[in-house]
Amino acid sequence: MKIETHIREIIKEIDPNNDGLDKTPARISKSYDEFFSGYKTDVSQIANTFYDSEMNDWVILKNIPFESHCEHHMVPIVGVSHIGYIPNGKIIGASKLARIVDCFAHRLQLQERMTMEIGKTLELVLNTQKVGVHIEAEHFCISHRGVKKHGAKFITMYFSQELKSELRKEFLTIVAA
Repeated sequence: MKIETHIREIIKEIDPNNDGLDKTPARISKSYDEFFSGYKTDVSQIANTFYDSEMNDWVILKNIPFESHCEHHMVPIVGVSHIGYIPNGKIIGASKLARIVDCFAHRLQLQERMTMEIGKTLELVLNTQKVGVHIEAEHFCISHRGVKKHGAKFITMYFSQELKSELRKEFLTIVAA
């Protein structure tokens, strides 16, 4: 209810005489519940189902679409994430990988931090030091305000310490294909 009250005040400053905006504060409040649901999500509850596996090569989920919001301007960040790991005796379901991305994307974010959060979470829950994360996104704070550079893509990557350079190259080759 607090968000709704504050949004109502913002709207009064922007367009005080538009009766068509009466229900907008409630709509925005409801959409914020969805946009920022990652704060209410415990990533350990997402990443809690594992399977024993002798797999010892890349497990990669590519082109995971996500939407987030920049913590500086609260405008959208829209992009794709590619995540992969080399198992250390256990694997996790592909849908869990996508849910981990959503958990962190549904928070006010810096893309650099989100990339690292995903990578460190995978290292922790899978007990592996061979994780790669590649995120490419358009930031509306760049494309729709300020410098207005439509189509500019911001790329961030995270690699575990033990990921040798050959494996990094291999991961990047696979996600680029």
